[in-house]
Amino acid sequence: MEPAFQASPNPWRLVHAQRPAESEQAKLESLFALANGTLGVRGGFEEDRSPSQGSFLTGVWERTPIEYHERFPGFARSTDTRIPIPDGTRIALRLGEAPIDLGEGEWLTFEQALDLRAGCLERTLRWRSPTGVTLQIDAERIVPLHTPNLLCIRYRVTSIDYSGPLTLESALIASIGAAEQGDDPRIGTRVKGGLGITTSDADRTLASICQRTQNSSIRLASGQRHRLTQSNLAFARAIIEDSEGVQQHYVANLNPGDSVVLEKFVAYAWSRPEGGDTEASLLDAVATTLERALTLDFDMHRAEQARSCATFWQAADLEIHGDSAVEQALRFNLFHLLQSVGRDGSGSAAAKGLTGEGYEGHYFWDAEAFILPVLALTSPERARSMLEYRVNTLDRARNHAREMNHPAGALYAWRTISGDECSAYFPSGSAQYHINAAIAFAIRLYLEATGDVDFLVHGGAEVLFETARLWHHVGHYNPRRGNAFCICQVTGPDEYTALVDNNYYTNHMAQQHLRYAASVASQLGRERPHDYARIATMLELSDREIAAWLAAADAMYLPVDPELGIFPQDDDFLNKPRLPIARPSEHGHRPLLLQLHPLTIYRHQVCKQADVLQAFVLAGNAIDMETKRRNFDYYEGVTVHDSTLSASTFSIVAADVGYAQKAYAYFLDTLRVDIDNLHGNTSHGVHMAAMAGSWLALAWGFGGMRVIDGRPAFAPSLPAAWGSYRFGVRWRDHHIRVTVKKDRVEYALTEGAQLDILHHGKMVSLYAGHTVNLPLHAHARPSIKGVIFDLDGVIADTAVVHHAAWKRLAGEIGIAFDDSVGERLKGVDRRGSLDILLERAPRAYSEDEKEALASRKNDYYRQQIESFGPHNLLPGSRNAIESVHRAGLKTALASASRNAPLLLERLGIADLFDYVVDANRVSRAKPDPEIFLAAARGLGLEPSECIGVEDAAAGIASIHAAGMKAVGVGHAQALAEADLLLSNVAAFDISLFTT
Repeated sequence: MEPAFQASPNPWRLVHAQRPAESEQAKLESLFALANGTLGVRGGFEEDRSPSQGSFLTGVWERTPIEYHERFPGFARSTDTRIPIPDGTRIALRLGEAPIDLGEGEWLTFEQALDLRAGCLERTLRWRSPTGVTLQIDAERIVPLHTPNLLCIRYRVTSIDYSGPLTLESALIASIGAAEQGDDPRIGTRVKGGLGITTSDADRTLASICQRTQNSSIRLASGQRHRLTQSNLAFARAIIEDSEGVQQHYVANLNPGDSVVLEKFVAYAWSRPEGGDTEASLLDAVATTLERALTLDFDMHRAEQARSCATFWQAADLEIHGDSAVEQALRFNLFHLLQSVGRDGSGSAAAKGLTGEGYEGHYFWDAEAFILPVLALTSPERARSMLEYRVNTLDRARNHAREMNHPAGALYAWRTISGDECSAYFPSGSAQYHINAAIAFAIRLYLEATGDVDFLVHGGAEVLFETARLWHHVGHYNPRRGNAFCICQVTGPDEYTALVDNNYYTNHMAQQHLRYAASVASQLGRERPHDYARIATMLELSDREIAAWLAAADAMYLPVDPELGIFPQDDDFLNKPRLPIARPSEHGHRPLLLQLHPLTIYRHQVCKQADVLQAFVLAGNAIDMETKRRNFDYYEGVTVHDSTLSASTFSIVAADVGYAQKAYAYFLDTLRVDIDNLHGNTSHGVHMAAMAGSWLALAWGFGGMRVIDGRPAFAPSLPAAWGSYRFGVRWRDHHIRVTVKKDRVEYALTEGAQLDILHHGKMVSLYAGHTVNLPLHAHARPSIKGVIFDLDGVIADTAVVHHAAWKRLAGEIGIAFDDSVGERLKGVDRRGSLDILLERAPRAYSEDEKEALASRKNDYYRQQIESFGPHNLLPGSRNAIESVHRAGLKTALASASRNAPLLLERLGIADLFDYVVDANRVSRAKPDPEIFLAAARGLGLEPSECIGVEDAAAGIASIHAAGMKAVGVGHAQALAEADLLLSNVAAFDISLFTT
């Protein structure tokens, strides 16, 4: 951890509290960048015109021809590069006529902080000039999530001991062009063209610049306006610098203790490539945005920003006990994910988000394989936006497939902004066909998490089907492999092994893709037949083609090496020699791609990142644990983790196979890749997929979350370094809070009424307002300290009395009553039973009438039980209760009957129960867990320390929902969900649970 961040224990604030060295300035600009999915602003100081400070827009990029000495058919012809736009952060200062240079003088106090809860960048600096003048500067900055094309700044200068004029020079600085690549292909490339200024203007109200890209023909207008919050600050002049930008100057006369505050608002408007928007229309849009922005002061914008962030943090529901630095880093990473994606479908999540120029602002497969899963489970509207971008660029993917000589289907570009392929090096670019499978995986996870079938019928299914049909044009049935379906000459996630046959990850994910596409076709055919007919007709998709997808999936070539018992990464990988790796530590993490010719790397058994293991993370439910462990052991030894994507995958699989220490070490690598600049290139922008990977390592790794049979499933573990942790998951219209502690897991449904989940493979029902406590590990057997009995049908056969009373009432009001109705009434309280009975009523009943009917039935029931005595106990029931006491355990009764205390007295067993809960003490009937939870509380026990004994299906469900084991007494057909089934209560044996 870098020293500047050590003194920041607050998990909601990333703080840098020392004067930045020149060498770390660009890195800090990336860390403190703000964005909203559309506009990104790096975190440089307002007064400092840093060459690496910049602003970016998702929709503003330039197209540059790719020059080859030797060009072959299908090679990408041009690249898209996101280019800097006019930066509106600049506010220079003058004392009198002398410009202030913060690089000179003394920094008395300094702090720059990213407030993650408020979504705001804050900075305070007390500075003494070389002449002895002392000023304090306080700056706040937000890029509002609620207004995608706006930047807001509040800038305050306070005189400590200065008297005289102070000038604030607020500028909109034109971009100076994209970063040059040099010898590092991860940074950027040469840009031909860029933004050229067409007009600029400035007056006392508005300063603006209009620009146009040379090749992509995108028009951009930007403008700034200000609010003066004090009378001693006045407009001075406007300046137009044709080659650099525009400025508006404001002057105040200060005395010691005086402050001036300038609120600055910067807005942007842009066209589509070769769009019809004119400069005038774009300037009008800028003016409108600024006019609206000025109707609110900075505090109001900041409050709205905080509300937007609060919605996200409520869903993330994140907490780590025992390590505030980990909690801070996870929140920091999630905050950047929140910032990286908009909600209008115009873009996806770039490798560096909107925080820098690394990778030219391109979108890759990691958008769907790493970033989208986090958002699908925390902010699904942003996940949908990412998928809508793929829908909007489907025609480009179709065109790319034709460029690659495929007669049908769609192949998404490996790296792109517009949708066109931008990779000039096809072995580790266009050959990565697995991007299609990543998009299919993302669609599947999004649909499972949201149930948003409308997305399928409005483009999602079309993407899924068009990308699926491409596999038949890439692969073939190979008679030399037993007629297995083989996919040749592709590159998997490991870019250090290129152009191979039968890459395991690609084949495995293609298999999943084909099967899912077929299942979606079947689903839409059943649920949305008209929409499916429209889509199938448009795509000329036939049942025969879908059957061919399934046949290819069934025949997919996925061999196991007979000697090692692992999945070969590809046909030749295990035949290569291993590459001896020596990394001089003084040079830090310098990847092999910057040291060796690609062919040298390709000839060796070395992995840049997880490949086979990545398949286990995205689609490994059917792979047994021992197979995963063998593959982990082998591939860990040949992986150098030169990609920041790698550590999270290794962490998740390590947690899955029980390698707790390795899981945590890899988790820390992905967690702090940017805060600690582990790969030495955070200055080019933060690593969005690695940030996403840290949450995946938490939820999918330590939390063991998977999707099984359409349900969220968990198999949690607790890192030794933590006391506990918590995370939230959005699922359909529900929100699940998962809290993992030393010996147990708590599941709570904080939104939604009821949801079934899996815990270590066992079904658990969650209900609103209740927390389910379960053992942390599947094999852990909780210490049972109490038994909670139902009354009717378990201890005494009062069900026949209830049955007779309800039947008598039904006859009196003219309702048919049979055994099927009687069975439904078992375990249900009086009012719930009456509602069931009245389902067959010929007329509606008022509330007063219902109360009267319920009382009449109760009178009939009480008349019958007046004659009850010990002889009415079911055989063996008294001995069952007494055996619990003899074993030193507590007993409770949980009965839906409001007459339970009277019955216990009549039966002569009231003194056998330590606590009694009847319908008078609860508000919700079984299968809600309230009654069993109340009984556990009354005994002073955790739910996991209790077992419940019931004779009705509703009661068994109630026990499970409370987080207890359930003993069923009665017929197997009605009690199939019980953990233990007894034919009668006489068979109850407490030793089954205590030894």
